[in-house]
Amino acid sequence: MDNFLSFFSTHQQMIYIVILMVFVGIEVIGRVPAVLHTPLMSGANAIHGVVIIGAIIVMGKAEADNYLALILGFIAVIVGTLNVVGGFVVTDRMLEMFKKKK
Repeated sequence: MDNFLSFFSTHQQMIYIVILMVFVGIEVIGRVPAVLHTPLMSGANAIHGVVIIGAIIVMGKAEADNYLALILGFIAVIVGTLNVVGGFVVTDRMLEMFKKKK
């Protein structure tokens, strides 16, 4: 418990910034009109691509005995990849709705 409190006090500003980003993100996404969802999904896919690259860099720089960083980096790569692939699938389905029927 003492480690958690020391981690929180050391990284207090960063934790507050992340919490603020979550609320701002929810507010911004909630106000997007339906016609802009497809371009927004494409932008989100690009952002998650950056997350994957960042996770790979973190895993590469982690020490061999730092299992927590390696496991979290691996999970970030897997989840980020699933999110990118799922985003492209959803974007493709949304674009199919705009094609003319023959």
